[in-house]
Amino acid sequence: MNFIFRLGVVFAIFGFIWWIINAGINLLRGAAPKSQVETYILKLIRYFFLVDVTFMFCIYQEDGLINYPRLVVAGGVLLMYFLGKYQNAEVRNAFVQLQGRLMNRGVGDTFNKRTEGIVILLALAFFVLFVVEPSLSQNPVSNWFYDSILNIEDTPIFGFIFKVVGFFFMVSIILKLVNGIQMLLGVPARNNSGGPQGSNHNSLGNKGEDEFDDYEEVE
Repeated sequence: MNFIFRLGVVFAIFGFIWWIINAGINLLRGAAPKSQVETYILKLIRYFFLVDVTFMFCIYQEDGLINYPRLVVAGGVLLMYFLGKYQNAEVRNAFVQLQGRLMNRGVGDTFNKRTEGIVILLALAFFVLFVVEPSLSQNPVSNWFYDSILNIEDTPIFGFIFKVVGFFFMVSIILKLVNGIQMLLGVPARNNSGGPQGSNHNSLGNKGEDEFDDYEEVE
């Protein structure tokens, strides 16, 4: 539980840093909307560094040895995180398309199931690659992310805020695990509002269980 909580803090701070970077990219690009190719290239870069930083929190920095219990937890958390992002992107795109039809205007499709799946598989493949060859995880950019996360985490006010986010992240992961176990046992999974999954409590635009990620990409 402690490490899941720590990962929640790490993911939240990383998301905040990436949000700033993405805002800077959008400022440089001007008002032109991102193409689907640009969107997925940026997403792959983001996932790569997120996976890399997560792996770096699974090794002992003194000697570079892997902490395997942490590694297993991190792998499971990353998998659930990416699946949640996939579901969010799918729902968000469906909502945008529906909104466009209601307003009688064409809306570009920003979601591609195959490409989204490939990006996630590549991100997980990077994680496996780092396990096989830990030295590949070391690069200046990832080290900068790692040090920045530690520095922000140690900041009194911001550190506390991100620890609160980390707590809700931990609760979200526990709920996902409980729902997964219930599905395996044939018990209907319940959402955060107490109703069954798929009930009217979940509107199309609701982010649901992944609300811990407060810093979404600006697309």
